[in-house]
Amino acid sequence: MLQIFQAVIIGIVEGITEFLPISSTGHIVLVENLMKIPTTVDPHAKVMPFDANFWTMFSYVIQLGAILAVIFIYFHRLNPFSSQKDEQQKKDTWQLWFYVIVGVLPSVIIGLPLNSWMDEHLMNWMVVSATLIIYGILFIVIENWNRNRGIRRRNLKGMTYKLAFLIGCFQVLSLVPGTSRSGATILGALILGMSRMAATEFSFFLAIPTMFGVTILKLGKFFLHGGMMSGLEVATLAVGFIVSMIVAWLAIVFFLNYLKKHDFKVFGWYRIALGVIVIIAGAAFHLF
Repeated sequence: MLQIFQAVIIGIVEGITEFLPISSTGHIVLVENLMKIPTTVDPHAKVMPFDANFWTMFSYVIQLGAILAVIFIYFHRLNPFSSQKDEQQKKDTWQLWFYVIVGVLPSVIIGLPLNSWMDEHLMNWMVVSATLIIYGILFIVIENWNRNRGIRRRNLKGMTYKLAFLIGCFQVLSLVPGTSRSGATILGALILGMSRMAATEFSFFLAIPTMFGVTILKLGKFFLHGGMMSGLEVATLAVGFIVSMIVAWLAIVFFLNYLKKHDFKVFGWYRIALGVIVIIAGAAFHLF
């Protein structure tokens, strides 16, 4: 039952951090190391129950649970077939999806070839701590910068294909561990003149096809390399998935309400503090 407990903890961490601009990967790596979960994949090792291959796949698949929370919350807005929408509203919904597709293109073109290489070569405490701190500083700087200039796009009605593509280019930066997919896209959207709420919502919508694609990629890699799941492993994956979905739902509702009255600076300071903790954990206690 230890694995079920570990799945609950990781699911909670994933649900909280997936859509906040604080790096879900950085938090999960830290938690996995604290719980002594194997994370170094040996391609030549025999596949064993609850080995590094399983936990690596697990950490990506439970992200899909968090994505389902977005779909549930925004289902009406994202559904172009809703009988409650008139023809113009349906057209606007399709237009939003076209923007999302354009925004995902940079990740497909650049991210797919580099995804595995990034995980293998950059997943270490030095990179994670550096990206946590750098992007934390950027959030603080950008918020101060935006205070003195007008917001050009307060909602997604001001979206364009060019803007969607540029935000998608920022999403590619999240390939570097510790960056945060939501952090990179929100930061990019803020730089490009979007309001906090519009930037956040478009980041949520970009996550849907992006994380579906990543999940399919990781599942395929797991099974192609001979991965099999026991009944307990399936149960562990299901628990992590469900916990991630429920917690992500609560986190999204909190986040959206928070942004109505606050800025992103607190997340910038949090990232800096966490980056320092990761440096201490990695250098002094060899947790990574």
